[in-house]
Amino acid sequence: MRLPCGFAAVLLVAGCSSAQPGLGPEINVPAQLSTIQGAVDMAQEGATIVVSPGVYEESVQVRTKGLTIRGAKRGSVIIDGEAERANGIVVAAPDVSVQNLTVRNHTSDGVLISEQRGFRVSYVTASNNARFGVHAANAQNGVIEQSYASGSADAGFSVGRCKPCDVVVRGNVAERNAVGYQGVNASGRMFVLGNRFSGNRVGMTSAAERQEDVVLVGNLVSGNDEALSPAHADGAFGLGMSLLASTKNLVSRNLITGNPGTGLALSRSQDPVDLGSNVIVGNGQDVRYDADTPRKKVRAPRGIPFNQVAAPPLQPEMPADPLPDRAPDVDRYALPSEDLFDDRAAVRA
Repeated sequence: MRLPCGFAAVLLVAGCSSAQPGLGPEINVPAQLSTIQGAVDMAQEGATIVVSPGVYEESVQVRTKGLTIRGAKRGSVIIDGEAERANGIVVAAPDVSVQNLTVRNHTSDGVLISEQRGFRVSYVTASNNARFGVHAANAQNGVIEQSYASGSADAGFSVGRCKPCDVVVRGNVAERNAVGYQGVNASGRMFVLGNRFSGNRVGMTSAAERQEDVVLVGNLVSGNDEALSPAHADGAFGLGMSLLASTKNLVSRNLITGNPGTGLALSRSQDPVDLGSNVIVGNGQDVRYDADTPRKKVRAPRGIPFNQVAAPPLQPEMPADPLPDRAPDVDRYALPSEDLFDDRAAVRA
């Protein structure tokens, strides 16, 4: 039977309103929509999705510009891949923020920013993800800050394939990873500032065929000989910081200590590094160029599967105050002490 046009229109409007029950600029999960993905799919540009404590067994794909996904409690809002799903959150839209939550047990990445601009990852715990904790790939104009990564078989934090990057990685803790921080072909206003890369197999690496305008300032890179971590693909172990084929960079006010292999490894193909402003002491071999012999060798233990790495310690909540400006403000980062972010770390230097 054919309905009158007016009656059909009423049914259509009623159907639309029931599918979108009073959603506004803030959407609450699960109070309004039961899943994070459901909220993301219904959200309009610029909306904030507030997620209540719970374990969310899903993989979230963000394709709407300007969304913010914010956990109500960092350690209790958990996106769990159950060692079955590839990624926790995939950011595939510009100007997206991910804040104050945990992503764990994914077979690839905890948070993946894929070819986007204007991203922000703040106060996120990424644990027991098989490849990367937080991974910015072909992404620009972003910030990764005040986050924690452990149990990554590639790197806790990674920025790759951007030029110019305009990316700031600041105030983070990486431990029990194959590599704490990894920069690959990341050039042009690339800032790594005031982080703790301790208790990994390798603290941090920055490498490219030609890498320029990278600023590594105020980082603690210590004690990178953690056996209870996933094995690095090339077997590296006991290495603090590695810079390969890098030019026109600033490497200053870093504390590199307690790494039983090499503290700072440099290639001859790069500009000289002003070592005077860094403190590089107590390593098996403090500074090594790739042409140097002999090389300090450290036997690498076998390593453990990513999903068997110990759970992270409790991490601080995102404050109610507005987050700081995205600007890197390099001058404010002094030489760190060996207890930098000790209250957030399980592995002590």
